[in-house]
Amino acid sequence: MEKLTFYAVSAPEKLDRIGAYLAERLSRDVVRHRYGYVVIAMEALDQLLMACHSQSIKPFVESFLHMVAKLLESREPDLQVLGTNSFVKFANIEEDTPSYHRRYDFFVSQFSAMCHSTHEDPETRTRIRVAGIKGLQGVVRKTVNDELQAIIWEPQHMDKLIPSMLFNMQDSEDLDRAGHPGTPSVVGQDGEENPAALAESCFRELLGRAAYGNMNNAVRPVLVHLDNHHLWDPNEFAVSCFRIIMYSIQAQHSHHVIQQVLSHLDNHNKNTPRVRAGIVQVLLETVAIAAKGSVGPTVLEVFNTLLKHLRMSVDFELGDSSRRNSSTSVSSAGRGKESEERIVQNAIIQTIGFFGGNLPDYQRAEVMMFIMGKVPVYGTPCHTLDTVKIGHQGTKRIQTMLLSSLIMVTSGFKSKSMAAALPPPFLDPLFSISLMEDSELRQLVLEILHNIIDRHDNRAKLRGIRIIPNVAALKIKREKISKQDVAFMKKHGQQLYRHIYLGCKEEDNVHKNFELLFTTLATLTIELANEEVVIDLIRLSIALQDMALTNEENMPMFIRCGIMALVAAYLNFLSQMIANPPFCQHVSKVIELRNMDAPYLLPEHVFRDKCPLPESLDKEDKGLYFQTADMAECLAGPGYNAERLSVPYVPQVTDEDRLTRRKSFVDTISLQVDIMSNSLPDKSQLAEEITFETLKKAIDTTGLEEQEREKRRQVMEKFQKAPFEEIAAHCESKANMLHDRLAQIFELTIRPPPSPSGVVSISAGHTQHQSVPVYEMKFPDLCVY
Repeated sequence: MEKLTFYAVSAPEKLDRIGAYLAERLSRDVVRHRYGYVVIAMEALDQLLMACHSQSIKPFVESFLHMVAKLLESREPDLQVLGTNSFVKFANIEEDTPSYHRRYDFFVSQFSAMCHSTHEDPETRTRIRVAGIKGLQGVVRKTVNDELQAIIWEPQHMDKLIPSMLFNMQDSEDLDRAGHPGTPSVVGQDGEENPAALAESCFRELLGRAAYGNMNNAVRPVLVHLDNHHLWDPNEFAVSCFRIIMYSIQAQHSHHVIQQVLSHLDNHNKNTPRVRAGIVQVLLETVAIAAKGSVGPTVLEVFNTLLKHLRMSVDFELGDSSRRNSSTSVSSAGRGKESEERIVQNAIIQTIGFFGGNLPDYQRAEVMMFIMGKVPVYGTPCHTLDTVKIGHQGTKRIQTMLLSSLIMVTSGFKSKSMAAALPPPFLDPLFSISLMEDSELRQLVLEILHNIIDRHDNRAKLRGIRIIPNVAALKIKREKISKQDVAFMKKHGQQLYRHIYLGCKEEDNVHKNFELLFTTLATLTIELANEEVVIDLIRLSIALQDMALTNEENMPMFIRCGIMALVAAYLNFLSQMIANPPFCQHVSKVIELRNMDAPYLLPEHVFRDKCPLPESLDKEDKGLYFQTADMAECLAGPGYNAERLSVPYVPQVTDEDRLTRRKSFVDTISLQVDIMSNSLPDKSQLAEEITFETLKKAIDTTGLEEQEREKRRQVMEKFQKAPFEEIAAHCESKANMLHDRLAQIFELTIRPPPSPSGVVSISAGHTQHQSVPVYEMKFPDLCVY
């Protein structure tokens, strides 16, 4: 061997003949089953290959690969392993120049077949599989860095390579993941190599080398394999596969994988709930890893697809339940299907929440707006969710779920200014839902508000509605209110108070609603209250107390006592927050009296089970209620405009339909009419003395509305019934007037530069050409060279 090696190195041009001779001998020995000689010849080929790295090695490699192929084709496991080991040695050699004509198609097919070996003897089977995986690893190493061998990424090869690796990784899942020991070691207990771990490391290596354009070809076979082997339910293997993928690929390609899983979810939209839930959970894993990096343009696509599937899941669930209700027998299978749809819905909400929670704040604000835009709100145009088909129950389910996902997205959201976190397109529909006759939806809205308003995490300290004896002991964190937040409260404060006020008197309120309303008032006080807002909040509290006392709307006694308890708990909190001793004294005096005479007006008693409620509330017993005059006296010092307390709070009258954010054609016409018409109010009317009556008339716009409607009708009638010529002439005269005006303006402002060929000037409708000699032209200084 030494002599042969010396000869081959010193006369490299002889290498191809040496290779051809050895190959001929070896094929003869393989056919005649002289395996000893086969081993000798293969060792000779190996050693020559390792020794001679010259240019003339190319023809020799052809003989060598031909022999490896011969060994792999034989049915003998030993020869297959021998051939694979030689191929792996060859794969580790760095070649100076790429080979243009060498193809590895046969090796990919053969090694993949070995990976799926089903030999009767388990040890032999493991050996063949390990050899197959090593061979594939060799092919990957040899081809993946070679520009001319990019063919390895083509689907026909990937469809063999990837399932072979997954098949072996899955085999290990079935055997030894019962205790879930993590990644299995490459070498087993008795020294033999573990196919699963080897396959995993090969899989990681392949994905790590995948370029941008090859990503899809690498991920698609994984999804197909999981489909074919029914690995979405249960989906432990699918999850571990995608974890490996996400951690192996380059971070900038991660959105490719997410898009592949999303489109796979779309393809499976009619599949069983458990399969869909399995795919969504895999998406959650991939998103959890990718969200830390940049997910780029896929952010809204992820949410759009998830919300679409959420809607479809609700459709399936309600469709099933309505079909079952129409039939007489209610089967347990149907109920099972319904609960399985819930699994899908929970998985989707969890994914939305997790993904949203991991995004940077600017993207999170976008996502909040995006989800809010999908919530079906009565009266708003909700193009994506057609609520007619799914009815009231389906609409409520979707509202509940989308709001639940919003809670998850907004948790931990810390916005610098409230205006950025609660823009009108988000706030208006949210408040619209807060007025719905469903206590659960109102609770969700309040929780979303808490997530956004509570920027210093004080909620946990305020949990539960109670009379807090010492607020200072809670160590509440707060900062000075910023100018932007003051402006926000000036603009939207009345809207907030109105929804708290209206939310208190809903008849289906339960203990939790009052708890959340208390937390809302308290967080508003901590985060957004300056002196003016404090006065507004006290006025709101008094208005709530009066509403419960006068009871014009015939509210149940529990709601009336609940409102009283809420006001007591809040004023007790507020008086200590603003640290005003006389105010604190007044509040604690009322609370003491209530403790003795009317415990049902305090939160600790009224929200207990079986708390005895009175028949009626005694309005005359002034000591039991908070008195405006006393509080105004307490706040009469510097800083507070206590006089405003005597002005009773009335919720701002807004028409909920205005929240539809739509502008109709008619509104636009009326706007034009208002601008064009010259019927401005008389100057004498403006100079009138302003009294309460005139203000009342100003607010009472019924007459104006009539006039406006009449104008609107006339304009529309004119455009609908007038002959075309008349309308055309009317428009033309306006257009001509506009053109004349423009011509005048241009004439005044734009003078054409003088030119030697002459100037066209228009005077009295006649064009005149005036020629100017070049030497007479006046040029600006900067133009002269």
